[in-house]
Amino acid sequence: MRSIELFSGAGGLALGLEQAGFDSVALFERDGDACATLRHNRPDWSIVQGDVRDVDFHLYGPVDLVAGGPPCQPFSMGGKARGFQDTRDMFPQAVRAVRELHPSAFIFENVRGLLRPAFANYVEFIRLQLAYPTFPISDNVDWEINLRRLHRHHTSRDHGGELIYTVTLTLANAANYGVPQHRHRVFFVGFRHDLQAGWSFPGHTHTGDALLRAKYVTGDYWRGHGLNPPAMPTALCGKLNRLRSGELFSAAQRWRTVRDALSDLPDPRTHHDIPNHRFQPGARSYPGHTGSLLDEPSKALKAGDHGVPGGENMVRHPNGQLRYFTIRESARIQTFPDDYVFPSSWTESMRQLGNAVPVQLARVVASSVAAKIGQTNSGRPTRSPTPALDLK
Repeated sequence: MRSIELFSGAGGLALGLEQAGFDSVALFERDGDACATLRHNRPDWSIVQGDVRDVDFHLYGPVDLVAGGPPCQPFSMGGKARGFQDTRDMFPQAVRAVRELHPSAFIFENVRGLLRPAFANYVEFIRLQLAYPTFPISDNVDWEINLRRLHRHHTSRDHGGELIYTVTLTLANAANYGVPQHRHRVFFVGFRHDLQAGWSFPGHTHTGDALLRAKYVTGDYWRGHGLNPPAMPTALCGKLNRLRSGELFSAAQRWRTVRDALSDLPDPRTHHDIPNHRFQPGARSYPGHTGSLLDEPSKALKAGDHGVPGGENMVRHPNGQLRYFTIRESARIQTFPDDYVFPSSWTESMRQLGNAVPVQLARVVASSVAAKIGQTNSGRPTRSPTPALDLK
């Protein structure tokens, strides 16, 4: 199955698509350092560097899937959250790609901040545009007027012959899908209406209750790491008693922790030949800046231009010692494979990783979409890939 991806960044979503069986026709990315990372690791990928607003998507079809993560800064908790007033809002380009390519399905993801109450109407505007990508949006009136026009169109019965998508909007925590990190992402997933796909977002495969049970009921978590199980925390006695009885136990796997992700990596201060695993000095703690606990999924890695306010890019050991995650450790937490190298500086690489989609979460979602496309689409696009263009 063929795909294109917009706003590819360091390649987290692209790797998930690759693992799910999609063949990339083109990846579009404006940032030169991110493109360098993509080219370093996948020289056979068609990387189109430049402003996506200059792309004629017709040149890259037909495709089964359009995917991408429009820049999150307009909606990020850590940014100014100007939303639709931010010139970096690229959702209109995502809609245009769907309109021009008519894919069987699309996957677009963004930050949890997109679901703030202040953005509720704009999120509905995005959803309806994706549902009716050929509906004419007027540049001469405010977006809220266009939203009202879309609402009227949505409730009308006059949709004969129109390109329509059934759109699902889901907030997912990556930890619930085997990623050793609490990272919440909003997914817009749509299937062309004529396919009658009947798709739903994948269910959780990992839970926090299963981790608690492995720690304090069976002790398997600690023994698996060669450690003696600690005493049961008093504050958890009630819940753990129910876990012991099986009341809250399910077949789900446990959340993966920072220790799970990093246990076979040597101390970065020792001599080793592991790429991107160099010690970064300067980590310190102060109120609110506390790092990620070793025996829990990490906090969400962030890409702060002026530091990371919650210490999300640090690990806190049980003895209270702190240090920054190395690039390799951060890549592990984002579930990038170990042979995927980040050629830039620590600061730039951490920026790319802080903006990335966890590969494992991308794979789970993309695999589910690919399976449904395979069930509903008897014919596949056969046109040969389009050579990369440089839009700079």
